[in-house]
Amino acid sequence: MSTSTPAILEMVEIEKHFGAVIALAGVSIAVYPGECHCLLGDNGAGKSTFIKTMSGVHKPTKGKMLISGKEVTFQSPRDAMEAGIATVYQDLAMIPLMSVTRNFWMGREPRKGIWPFKSLDFDKANAVTMTEMSKMGINLREPNQAVGTLSGGERQTVAIARAVYFGAKVLILDEPTSALGVRQTSNVLATIDKVRKSGIGVVFITHNVRHALAVGDRFTVLNRGRTLGTALKGEIRADELQDLMAGGRELADLSASLGGTI
Repeated sequence: MSTSTPAILEMVEIEKHFGAVIALAGVSIAVYPGECHCLLGDNGAGKSTFIKTMSGVHKPTKGKMLISGKEVTFQSPRDAMEAGIATVYQDLAMIPLMSVTRNFWMGREPRKGIWPFKSLDFDKANAVTMTEMSKMGINLREPNQAVGTLSGGERQTVAIARAVYFGAKVLILDEPTSALGVRQTSNVLATIDKVRKSGIGVVFITHNVRHALAVGDRFTVLNRGRTLGTALKGEIRADELQDLMAGGRELADLSASLGGTI
């Protein structure tokens, strides 16, 4: 990853107001090909609002968004997807009792034959699903395996593989490790690394500094809807990131008032 190449995605001084409530107050980030850009912040920092603005759910009140240097306006999440911005949310939008293949292709199933006699091409769907999951390090027993039988980390990988296969240029991951155990977290972080190395830009939203430092190339911290700064890997320590996220100065003042007990 090199910032000498143009950014795939730029968010410039983004503000989002909900009536009198200012959820975002001038947030800026840039995402480059082949990088993992970690967006960190504590609960209520504005992470969810920001990614929903990136992915076309919300329209910004102020600021601009650029894709490969060209300013764009998204009217819906479909516009964002067509521009190559894919989002994997925490709930994953999967149906547990349906097969991995049906979840992988949901709404985009390949068809064969000629109209009006077209039918689902299950052979192609199954073959692609098995191949794409294998690329991500997941070897399924069979493509008809119910997605609900997979571990949390494997379900995350299904969602990531689906987004990559359907042409994501920027992959936004919303707290993908928040509900996972150690081994599953390691698998998801390894998947993020594979995606990044394929040239896709990854936006990794998390409040876990250790997970961010494991795969991140750059780190932007949000606090109360504002950007506190962006640092490259090696420029900032874990404790410094943690302090920025939690409002280090506020914690220091509180600790002093309580006699240094924090």
